[in-house]
This record gives sequence, structure tokens and C-alpha cells, in this order.
Amino acid sequence: MDFSQDEQLDIITQSVREFAQKEIKPHVMDWDERQYFPKELFHKFGEMGWMGVLVPETYGGSGLGYQEYISIIVEVSRVCGSVGLSLAAHNSLCTGHILQFGNEEQKKKWLPKLASGQHIGAWGLTEPNTGSDAGNMKCVAHRDGDHWVINGAKCWITHGNTGDVVVVMARTGEPRDSHGMTAFVVERGTPGLSAGKKENKLGMRASETTEVIFDNCRIPAANMLGKEGDGFIQAMKILDGGRISIAALSLGIAYGAYDASLKYAKERHQFDQPIANFQGIAFKLADMKSQIDAAELLTRQAADLKNRGEKCTKESAMAKYYASEVAVKVSTDAVQIFGGYGYTKEFPVEKFYRDSKLCTIGEGTSEIQKLVIAREVLK
Repeated sequence: MDFSQDEQLDIITQSVREFAQKEIKPHVMDWDERQYFPKELFHKFGEMGWMGVLVPETYGGSGLGYQEYISIIVEVSRVCGSVGLSLAAHNSLCTGHILQFGNEEQKKKWLPKLASGQHIGAWGLTEPNTGSDAGNMKCVAHRDGDHWVINGAKCWITHGNTGDVVVVMARTGEPRDSHGMTAFVVERGTPGLSAGKKENKLGMRASETTEVIFDNCRIPAANMLGKEGDGFIQAMKILDGGRISIAALSLGIAYGAYDASLKYAKERHQFDQPIANFQGIAFKLADMKSQIDAAELLTRQAADLKNRGEKCTKESAMAKYYASEVAVKVSTDAVQIFGGYGYTKEFPVEKFYRDSKLCTIGEGTSEIQKLVIAREVLK
């Protein structure tokens, strides 16, 4: 793995950092309090080329790799985890699924609008009674001539209400049959497609999360992604990349909490000196920085494998597991460094603290990541 950072990556990082400070930071707490999803911001992301980071230029994307993608997600999440989460979900899940498994006609139809930010994407796998047990899904699809009819519901769906395009996995065979599920693209406005309850969340409150309901939702057979029965296999491969996304999101949150803590520790005085002079604080900062750097190395390693088209199941799970746990640990220590002020909404670390926990749950819990890692090392 090449540890040098090229000029293009530096330019992209600086560009995203400046954009986030100007366009996101002033609104972070307002969006959080109102649980407002800033859809207009994502149109701007499209103009910057960040809605189709990994999409080839042929389909209107930026044609960049996973190292650039990580840097973009990190810099956005360094300011707001909610926005970083939505940007990651759009790129790696919905858009990524169509890019990886769509045919040429499907790519030409949907990728340009997704990459430009004209459309926002959603991805549906989880159901109310099938979280980690995704193979036991109840949402079903049956063939009816030149169409498929979908019935059921998905939950915890990012952009479930706002999304213009939803990639959904539905059961077309027997429960828990890994070849009994199929992936479909459903466009907003299709009769039978609707949004259900919007979740009132602890953190990531500006990233829209809702149920998606399919009630005799009839779509053309041409909307099937790949072969019938390949949906679950496709989803597991998509989650390899998704874990890198959540690792990057976790890194951004951890960096944000650390940056705020370092600045505060130098400015806050007790006993006539900065609290950074006390080992109790200095050692926390040392641990935070060491853990963040270790998490970034794992994440960049997984990205390197992904860029080269090599299997990265173990590495992406390790990155997601470790980085998400680091985000929680670092943001917890950040609140402690801030003391009572860290418990108020006037300072930024309480939001990093709330946002960080989702990273250990979404796209596979920490326990599931350990299961994936264990299976890989015990092969």
C-alpha cells in the first residue's frame, strides 16, 4: 500500500473541507434540532461531483477511486455526521448497487441523474423483523408477465421518503435461501410505493430515516438488477463497500470530536494553566489521536484492496468495526474533556457523541462485523 498522498487527493480534501465549513457548519444544529434533511445541499454536492464519486465519467460521474471517496466522506462528517451518512448511503448503496450490478441500459438510465445530484438514492434491505437476519425477509416480489409486483415493507431506510430511486431486495424464493432474493429498482411516483413512519433518532437527525412500503407495487421486469435470485449475494458484496463508507463516516466523526477537544484543551484554563498541560487530559488526547490514526490505516487498507478489485470482506469489516468503536470512544472522551460544557448543545462534542453510536449499528453491528472477521480468519 502506497502511503503517499498525491496532489489530487490533497486538492479534493481541501475543497471539501472549505465547502463543509461554508455550506454545512453554520446550519448543523438547526438541521439537527428540526430533523431537517437538506435536500438542496445534495444538489450542490452533485455540482461538485460528490454524488457520483465512484461512477465513471461515461455515466456522468467523477470517475474517482475509494481513497478520494474516503477523504470526501471524512471531511463532510468532520463537520456533520448526518450529512456524511446521507452522502455515503447515496454513493455506496443505491448508486453503487446500480453501478456494480446494473446492465448497460440501466446504468445509462439512472446513473447520470444520481451522479449529478438530480436524483437522490435509497437502498432497502432491512425489515422490522429481519435486522441481522436479512435472509428471512418478508418483503416479496412475484412475476406477472412483463412486470414484477412487490409487497412488504423496509425499515431504517436512509432517504426512504425523499429518495427518487430505491434499490430494494425482495424475496422471490424460499426464506433464508441465499438465492431466493432479487434486487429491483423502483422509481419515486410508482403506484404502490410510499414512505411510512419517519424515525425520531438519538443522532444523525438530519439524515432522513423512514419506512418504505410496497403495496402491490408494479414495476417493469427491466427494473430487475442482475439475475433473479442474485439479490442477497449482490447485497452482501455491496456491503463490503458500504463498510468502508461507514468506516470513513466514523473517522470523520472521530476527527471532528478530536479537533474540538484539542482546541478546547489549549484554550480552557484551570489552576492558571491550559488543561492540556495536565496528564489526565494530555493522555486522553494521545489515545484519541493514536486510535484515529490506526482506524484510518485499516480504512485506507480496505480501500486499496477495493480499488484493485481484490476481495476485501475481512479488511472492510475490520475497518468498519474498529473505526466505529473508535468514533464512540473518542467522542465520549471529548465530552469528558469539555466537562459540563460538553453536555450542552452550545458546544459541538455532544452531537459527535450522539452521532457516533449509529456507526456501531448501521450496515452491520459491531457484533456482526466480528462474526464476519472470525469467519474469514477461520477459513
